[in-house]
Amino acid sequence: MVVQELASMRAEALFVSDVQRSDPLTADLVREAVSQNVRRYGPRGLAARVAEEYGEHPECAVGRMSWCLGTVELAYA
Repeated sequence: MVVQELASMRAEALFVSDVQRSDPLTADLVREAVSQNVRRYGPRGLAARVAEEYGEHPECAVGRMSWCLGTVELAYA
């Protein structure tokens, strides 16, 4: 898998998790949430869940995805 695709999938997995910006974050917490959701939904299921959230909460989705991308980058650095 191309590095960018892997980062995007990880961000999607964090996006659909219960992890919030206000949580005390550690790299281990982020990686565990990502792993759980990748196993739970798979790549296609993650994309479907993200699309669902964008449809239901478009006012929040862009900000959350931006946060997820940055958080994943730090957690997997």
